[in-house]
Amino acid sequence: MEEIVTKEDLRQFGISLLDSVRTIIKENNREKTESVKPEWVKSKAVRKLLDISAGSVQNLRTTQKVRFKKVLGSYYYNREDLEKLFKNES
Repeated sequence: MEEIVTKEDLRQFGISLLDSVRTIIKENNREKTESVKPEWVKSKAVRKLLDISAGSVQNLRTTQKVRFKKVLGSYYYNREDLEKLFKNES
């Protein structure tokens, strides 16, 4: 027995397929966003993350309260140290 596929059937299939693909992409992006936390964070991101001034970030570095690295003129701060430091203060 032969089945006939109409344009409406194809349109419904296309909509269903697109919804499925969108759902998969959203879930995949959510998982990536939650799992991606860089170990080292630039000064600007530290200021934004902690809502502190550039001077305060420099103070953390000079008093050696957090580990840091200087790479090509930019400072990077250890995220774990920052989280521990500010968790203790709250």
